[in-house]
Amino acid sequence: MGVLPLADGPVLRDLADARGITYGTAVTASKLTGTYGELAGAQFGSVTPGNEMKWASVEPTRGSYSWSGADRVVDFAAAHGQKVRGHTLVWHSQLPSWLTGGSFPPGELRTLMTDHIAVEAGRYKGRVDHWDVVNEPMNEDGSLRRSLWYEQLGESYLADAFRAARAADPDAKLYVNDYNTDGLGAKSDGLYNLVKRLLAQGVPIDGVGFQAHLIVGQVPSTLEANLKRFADLGVDVAITELDIRMALPATDAKLAQQKSDFTKVTTACLAVARCVGVTVWGFTDSDSWIPSTFPGQGAATPYDENFVPKPAHTGIAEALGWTGGGDPPPGSSCSVTYTVQNEWGNGFTAALTVRNTGTVPLDGWTATWSYGAGQQVTQAWNATVTQAATRVTAVNLAYNGTIPAGGSVNFGLNGSRSGTNPPPTGLLCTTGS
Repeated sequence: MGVLPLADGPVLRDLADARGITYGTAVTASKLTGTYGELAGAQFGSVTPGNEMKWASVEPTRGSYSWSGADRVVDFAAAHGQKVRGHTLVWHSQLPSWLTGGSFPPGELRTLMTDHIAVEAGRYKGRVDHWDVVNEPMNEDGSLRRSLWYEQLGESYLADAFRAARAADPDAKLYVNDYNTDGLGAKSDGLYNLVKRLLAQGVPIDGVGFQAHLIVGQVPSTLEANLKRFADLGVDVAITELDIRMALPATDAKLAQQKSDFTKVTTACLAVARCVGVTVWGFTDSDSWIPSTFPGQGAATPYDENFVPKPAHTGIAEALGWTGGGDPPPGSSCSVTYTVQNEWGNGFTAALTVRNTGTVPLDGWTATWSYGAGQQVTQAWNATVTQAATRVTAVNLAYNGTIPAGGSVNFGLNGSRSGTNPPPTGLLCTTGS
């Protein structure tokens, strides 16, 4: 399958916007450059820091804060017109050792929790749209998890956490978030009853997040009904950590089923009026937690490790209303390389090679990239090259669109520059005429 260029094909954030929801992704702050950053910014309408806002990351030492990772995600979102889902303020996991190893009486522990919320949510006041205030409070049987917080403070810690978050940022939407609650069952029943109790107490809970860490072929048939019953309580709902894993290696049949599964989840959200969006837990397999947690499983996201979109990406797009067609033929793939051959004064010459990296002949190709220093294409040969702002698109001519498996074609261009001439970013290739 050819790499989907940023300027062509379905753009999930735009399709989702048109349907009144947001399609987002979890990200890793240190990777928000190059192709990873370009795809994250172009394809998704919101970002969630995978780890950078968790307690151990931001307050590793009591009273000493480290904000660089979280700031980078929030700044990236602002630069790309994206929402931010803050994750997470209170959780039983990824707590700093000073907290888990301390012996704090209940009153002090409660103050530590509310002070931490005040500092973190307060820092990002007006910049985080949704907070996962309390993460994973439930046991599988529907009872409350016996976490550090519950053992010391009882159920009241949830209400205190939400009230502290509301005081720190009155405009952010406040969520409780959990896994294995996607369909009807004991755990989702327990969460449903918890939300009812909190609402009855006047606790400022705005929404419920359903993580949806799923397995291929096992999307709960009651997902839509479950989302709806929570929405009927008067809260928003969202799919917050969607991935759909499979036993490796991936096959065409498994990828086809995965496409159907991503379609089902997206469609379920669209069917519920108060479902505000879907977030995938990493958009590329190179940034997925699945292989290290579930040995022998993976391929759980819409893009593979080389940023090639899978059928799942098309399935999401089609669920959102895209009608541009299906995936390229199985085995179809290409890559493109870019080399500056010569520079002079205010000009340069670049040579590009498109290579068929798949197992079937290519019938048409398109290469795209972005210039970051004001470069402009002035002349091209062996391709039709157009430029819109910083984005350049090169399409094959009639005589060089067919490339046998393992073969390649070359094209080139002259360009102008006003100063430096750094390599382009987002160099991508797609197949098909």
